[in-house]
Amino acid sequence: MPKSRIRKKADFTPPPAKQASNIKLTNRSWVAPVMLALFLIGLAWIVVFYVTDGELPITSLGNWNIVVGFGFIAGGFGVSTQWK
Repeated sequence: MPKSRIRKKADFTPPPAKQASNIKLTNRSWVAPVMLALFLIGLAWIVVFYVTDGELPITSLGNWNIVVGFGFIAGGFGVSTQWK
């Protein structure tokens, strides 16, 4: 009885152009510094407001200074969604 032939498929290798383009899209080195800066600015804004009994950073805003501080912190959380 004759022996059957063995078929062998070539291994799949992805094209190199797609691998190189993926690396360029994931370069987000600006995210961490901006995120940390927004967190620290918001925290400092709220701390300064409480330490100075509402005289600083902006007197005319009154208690809305707390909202401004939390706005900076919320902005930091918004930027953190871009971190990969």
